[in-house]
Amino acid sequence: MSIPWRDAMSHALYGPDGFFVAGAGPADHFRTSVHASPAFAAALLRLVSQVDAALGHPARLDVVDVGAGRGELLRSLAGLAVGVSARSLRHEPSSVTVRPSLAERIRFTAVEYAARPADLPDEINWVAEIPNGITGVLLATEWLDNVPLDVAVHTADGWRYVLVDPESGVETVGELVNAADLDWLRKWWPAPSTSPGADSDPDLALTWTDATSRGESGFRAARPAEGSSLTARSRPGCPETPNSDYLRAEIGRSRDEAWADAVLQISRGLAVAVDYGHLREGRPVDGTLTGYRGGRQVPPVPDGSSDVTAHVAMDSVASAGAAVARCAYSLISQAEALRALGADGGRPPLSLAGTDPPGYVRALAAASAVAELTDPAGLGGHWWLHQPVGIGLPPAVAR
Repeated sequence: MSIPWRDAMSHALYGPDGFFVAGAGPADHFRTSVHASPAFAAALLRLVSQVDAALGHPARLDVVDVGAGRGELLRSLAGLAVGVSARSLRHEPSSVTVRPSLAERIRFTAVEYAARPADLPDEINWVAEIPNGITGVLLATEWLDNVPLDVAVHTADGWRYVLVDPESGVETVGELVNAADLDWLRKWWPAPSTSPGADSDPDLALTWTDATSRGESGFRAARPAEGSSLTARSRPGCPETPNSDYLRAEIGRSRDEAWADAVLQISRGLAVAVDYGHLREGRPVDGTLTGYRGGRQVPPVPDGSSDVTAHVAMDSVASAGAAVARCAYSLISQAEALRALGADGGRPPLSLAGTDPPGYVRALAAASAVAELTDPAGLGGHWWLHQPVGIGLPPAVAR
């Protein structure tokens, strides 16, 4: 039976046997910046330290990771915060500089529907919902792209919902979108003045493009990330398109609401969303819905066996957060954000190879890892949304 995409994604990703709830976790299926390099966590800890200073070094500093996977990011941050030596992001090994009392004041909380991992350090709290009264930093690294949303197609009589069979992935055209979704589409994903020949028949099936040009599945495989057998979801060519006779849109209203609710849980501090996305003037004509399983890009079949994801309408989300925070936001690329936090990916001087060969090799490896994180054609193309609540933007992101 065909159902709306939002319902299908909810069950496939977060149901009892859903993709993010059961199994070993998302790290077995795709790679994010968190998995790519410890330099990512080191940069975030610098940002946390800046927020700590802006807050006046409170007795308790919260760091909340929404959509925490199996706790990979918080494990890294916890290790760095207690003084575990971190490799330099530039030319030589060093420790991340933090206020001495930070490790004693920081409180880590992972927000995830899956069961708490047995090996998770005791200092990391594990909850299913975002706690309220946060003083500190809320992190959402590749969370919003998995917030379930409805999909629409523009037909001769306007926008209609796209329905999907959860078992087969076959899509059909459903009813006209409701008033709230139509308002969102008109503001954030406007249709052209004329629809490109789409039929308004609700029983019309949507088909995937000719598989002969894209592989057997009808999808072009994304290029694997450097040094990994897993696909990074930010890679060019990630979104694959249905029949180009139809203008599709992914209705981001549910994501706006999820982000606004997350921001509302902050008493004072900073919310940071890191995700791949697009802006109003550059919405993809056919949408971005796709799937990942076992390190490969696959068709988005919402049967629970694979990730189902879509790029984020970052400007819409940012506007929703700013409306509740009543503070201006900053929206920049990951490359800009990491460089502002000291991760520039620059190669070490060749002279170091003569004076300290092992140090040169270590520094070169660190620079390579940062270069991947800041590559604008890959992970560096992610957007960083900074939403302050009750404080100014930290120096590294102020504009």
